[in-house]
Amino acid sequence: MKYFNILILLAGFFTACQPTPKNEKSMSDNPLLSKWETPFGVPPFNQIKSDDYLPAIKEAVKIHEKEIAAIVANKEEPNFENTIVALERSGADLTKIRKVFYAVNAAHTNDTLKTTAKEIAPLLAKHRDNILLNQELFKRVKKIYADNDKLGLNNEDTKLLEKTYKNFNRAGANLGEKEQGRLREINQNLASLSQEFGDNVLDDTNSFELHVTDEKDLGNLAQGYIANAAAEAKKRGHNSGWSFTTQRPSINPFLASSPNKELRKKMIDAYTQRGNNNNEFDNKKLISEMVALRLEKAKLLGYDNYAAYVLSEAMAKTPQAVLSFLDQVWKPALSMAKKERDVLAAKMKSETGQDNFGEEDWRYYVEKVRAERYNFDENETKPYFELSAVVQGAFTLANKLFGITFTENKDLPRWHPTQEVFEVQEANGKHIGILYMDYYARESKKGGAWMNSLRSQSRQGDVFITPVITNNFNFPAPSEGMPTLLTFREAQTVFHEFGHGLHGLLSNVTYESLSGTNVPRDFVEFPSQVMENWTSQPAFLKLYAKHYETGEVIPMEMIQKMNEANQFNQGFATVEYMAAAYLDMAWHMLEEGNVEDVNAFERQVLDKIGLINEIESRYRSTYFNHIFSGGYAAGYYSYLWSEILDADAFATFKESGDLYNQDLASKYRTMISKGGSQDGMELYKEFRGKEPDIKPLLTRKGF
Repeated sequence: MKYFNILILLAGFFTACQPTPKNEKSMSDNPLLSKWETPFGVPPFNQIKSDDYLPAIKEAVKIHEKEIAAIVANKEEPNFENTIVALERSGADLTKIRKVFYAVNAAHTNDTLKTTAKEIAPLLAKHRDNILLNQELFKRVKKIYADNDKLGLNNEDTKLLEKTYKNFNRAGANLGEKEQGRLREINQNLASLSQEFGDNVLDDTNSFELHVTDEKDLGNLAQGYIANAAAEAKKRGHNSGWSFTTQRPSINPFLASSPNKELRKKMIDAYTQRGNNNNEFDNKKLISEMVALRLEKAKLLGYDNYAAYVLSEAMAKTPQAVLSFLDQVWKPALSMAKKERDVLAAKMKSETGQDNFGEEDWRYYVEKVRAERYNFDENETKPYFELSAVVQGAFTLANKLFGITFTENKDLPRWHPTQEVFEVQEANGKHIGILYMDYYARESKKGGAWMNSLRSQSRQGDVFITPVITNNFNFPAPSEGMPTLLTFREAQTVFHEFGHGLHGLLSNVTYESLSGTNVPRDFVEFPSQVMENWTSQPAFLKLYAKHYETGEVIPMEMIQKMNEANQFNQGFATVEYMAAAYLDMAWHMLEEGNVEDVNAFERQVLDKIGLINEIESRYRSTYFNHIFSGGYAAGYYSYLWSEILDADAFATFKESGDLYNQDLASKYRTMISKGGSQDGMELYKEFRGKEPDIKPLLTRKGF
């Protein structure tokens, strides 16, 4: 799964200082609170200990509350600088520490970090409410907002003022005291429940193991995956055999390779039942509570449902617009998926005589049909997609489009020894920012792939603050002298997250809360997804897809077979994703929040759209981290929405006859450099000259 953190406005008050226990560091010794005397000001990961975060965050909250109090106490007439800009600049210590904590907790957690996350979730929710429900502060903001037309602000200043006022209004600043009190309770409860949900998914994922003892059950599994499974078995106390988990780098290759239907069934059931096993990691009760609380919050704020509340600030604007959009694609996608199902089921029956084709069989027989129909075996292409070469391919693309370069710096501190760190520079050598790359799956890392901003770009006077960005993946680690070889789809994931990274790195705005990926949810996936388009182009493949042993460029015949084979199964990929998007909307369009049976509700939603039994929603509710723990509530549709933009945008490069058209690349860079300082559709129209057309997307998918 592909997802990243969006900066939110944090503020508020906390309890008075407590004496420092003898066994704790004093605040002056806490590396998180000191000035970071590191190259480029990156976090001093080599000095930070897990138990440093909690006291540092608590202290940063106190610092922040004093800054807010000073804004409120200012005797001068409220103006843009002494209120809006002052509020924007406040909380710098907390923002700095919070960004690092959440990045490390997602990528390399431990028991101390998990405990800290649970404690600070309600603390920070309360802190945010204490600012956004501060009536004296809101009076100042409201007065400035009312005088907006008289202030002579530039476009970015105006956007910041509008966003600040909306943040207060959407947080309930216009509500009565009783309603605000209830809203505070809701926000703190939601913060705790969201953290617990994500922890449960990770723990339930790590608790499952399928131990295989018969080599025949591995099928044609690639050697790298076999080595990783053997290492996993040893780690889990077995003297022999191979162990598979429900982490994607483990389960997906097994499902595509193992000829043992029974074992495939065990694996797919374990994956789709995460958070739904009636054990200590069960998430059903949490979902019911969260949905009810979100609905109550939306209604307190004057919306019919939570989706209406969320989408009022998105490009789509309304839940009805989202459903109308999804419906345009669903029918042709489902029709194609049914045709794919029939082909796969027929293949299984021809080989086994069985006609009980199920979801556990889909990936296995996709590979069979691809091999038969297109003479294509994905294992033949993997040697051409060695991880480091793919990463360099992404860097090459950025260089050809924007002239920027990436130079590894082995001396910078990092949170895990396998991370790589790169300095990003303009063609003239000017420093742009720092990019961290964390490639490998581990038990301490949440699933999927995502981008974090450890420091967002901004300007303070004449000082240009450069960004520090991370890309995070879950690829299998190299083993027994073998490098990490990727599937083509995994290679596309590198380019996808790198696109998010560029969105943060190339930002050029004044205010941090408007920089980089601080844009509406249904625009944020556009700069990431557009980068994927180059990966399948023969001319570009020849620049980076080279055999890891021989250096041979991927043959044109293999490229053609790969692209044709990847077109097959587009129905499945689109339908499983869209089922999750419909499920997300259904949960958040509820106008009554009392859902007692989570599984029954989910089944009702999926039956209503006609999802076939052989395809499961990409995310079932009980492990749907995106919407219950990751900020994508009523926003999971945005990947497909952004696909319209990315397909249409890439069509301009294709139409120009130059994949690296410098004029278009410059316009594109200008567009994404503006972050959230302009409306997303306005930015897109400035780049394209018109609104996006859905036809390139439908053509690309073969619909």
